[in-house]
Amino acid sequence: MNGERKSAVVICPGRGTYNAAELGYLARHFPDAGLLARFDAIRGEGNQETLSALDGADRFSMAKHTRGDNASGLIFAASYGDFCVIDRDLVEIVAVSGNSMGWYTALACGGALSAENGFVVANTMGTLMQQSLIGGQLIYPWVDEDWVPNPARKAELLALVEEVGAREEVELYLSIDLGGMLVLAGNAAGLDAFEKAVEPVQGRFPMRLANHAAFHTPMQEPVAAQGRSRLDPGLFGQPGLPLIDGHGQIWWPGATDAEALYGYTLGAQVTQPYNLTRAITVAAREFAPDLFIILGPGTTLGGAVAQSLICADWRGMADKAGFQDLQAREPVLASMGMADQRELVSRG
Repeated sequence: MNGERKSAVVICPGRGTYNAAELGYLARHFPDAGLLARFDAIRGEGNQETLSALDGADRFSMAKHTRGDNASGLIFAASYGDFCVIDRDLVEIVAVSGNSMGWYTALACGGALSAENGFVVANTMGTLMQQSLIGGQLIYPWVDEDWVPNPARKAELLALVEEVGAREEVELYLSIDLGGMLVLAGNAAGLDAFEKAVEPVQGRFPMRLANHAAFHTPMQEPVAAQGRSRLDPGLFGQPGLPLIDGHGQIWWPGATDAEALYGYTLGAQVTQPYNLTRAITVAAREFAPDLFIILGPGTTLGGAVAQSLICADWRGMADKAGFQDLQAREPVLASMGMADQRELVSRG
């Protein structure tokens, strides 16, 4: 980027972004030892292994590090730490959004929750989901490898989801509208039926997501209810930055009903589809940022954000090559999980 201050929308990643390559991310990047110690103390009060111990492990364990009760806290802390080191002399943050559990991080980054209360919300909900572990998730694309939108294919797949989900003793739902991907969730019968009904594509789809439950579906009603019983509405306040939720609604500073925000976060956000594509579209059209900053950990969300912008016909991008061309000329995405892009927007 040149020396001019850029406007930016910040995107907070969700589950599945802290993997083997991210082990040690907090040790490398988290800027506030005191805050990390407070996060660790909160974990200790619940007899949970501290983030420092998990992040400092000798080796990454899929079984341990991707569990909801561990992954949610690790991802929240990594993302919030990255938010704290964005260089405000280079970047003016105009709005914040997130993908799935990244909504909890967005609430803290945007000021509707304090850092510690945001951690409590993310850690509590991740723990409740792990304890229940209702259903599972898989991911399947509706765009080709060149990221060219194919709305007819998307409609076809969503119709299949509806048809499969209507069968007796079968549950299948759209969980996340994720750029050019559909994240589906359901019970074992629903996921199996979908996998049998579609062609394998791009060498890896349909792909089951390890240690993921049927997030953002009616199957999570019991978890949402438990969350409301554990977490007090008084934790929530006015945001300091506009927040764009999983329906594409904007929660504005000074005009937000904190009780309604609590109700959405521990209600519809848990039990209804999360539309990241819509959130990114709203962010692009309402705020027209120079840049989208994707917080770490991980680097997997960049493709979904770029695909969402292509679907929105933003800056004339029509496919992967169009995005790559624009990104090479004037970066529109900065992924803080990548060292070279991190340097563009951060103090460290």
